[in-house]
Amino acid sequence: MTNETDRRPLSSRDTGWARSIARWLTTAAVTPNQISMASMAAAAVAGGCFWLAGAADAGLRPALLVAAALFCQLRLLCNLFDGMVAIEGGRKAADGAFWNEFPDRIADILILAGVGYGIGLPALGWAAAGFAVLTAYTRELGRSCGLPADFSGPMAKHHRMAVITAAALLALFEPLWNGRHQVLTAALWIIAIGAAATTLRRAARIVGKLRSRSN
Repeated sequence: MTNETDRRPLSSRDTGWARSIARWLTTAAVTPNQISMASMAAAAVAGGCFWLAGAADAGLRPALLVAAALFCQLRLLCNLFDGMVAIEGGRKAADGAFWNEFPDRIADILILAGVGYGIGLPALGWAAAGFAVLTAYTRELGRSCGLPADFSGPMAKHHRMAVITAAALLALFEPLWNGRHQVLTAALWIIAIGAAATTLRRAARIVGKLRSRSN
């Protein structure tokens, strides 16, 4: 897990329920790295559900979409608790920095590419996934230049997961207007364009800070 100064600011980290679960995980001898690995498993299930939902019949599709939404949120919970167990629980590992970042990139790809294949637009899914990875790359590039981690949006990780979770649930109502895939297609476009804008914004902030530091 990363250092305290480079953690993503999350209000949920200070809630009683989060602290209680983090304490339980710590006493249960669950390591932060294991939690980070579990986030990839949750993302794989979410992406698989999105993919299968694309060709599922009217009876199975709602269950798959709800499962996809739930496992997207489980991915985020893993991202929350790996840091809390590492920092608040005092269980940081030597390779924690790797497991803090690598699973997140895999998770973004699994979920967004899964959506793309499910709606029959794999290129759009991969584009959204690629721009999502670029947002993280730009953040880490800034850190490598000696700048604080930049978690700004408009399409940071929690924003992406909020959009795709909401889209999965809204897609449940598409039969009301004889629609199919419109909601998830729109969600991928929003994520792709938003993540591209986030990358450009973070890149511009890096350049601006480096230039101001040299003056």
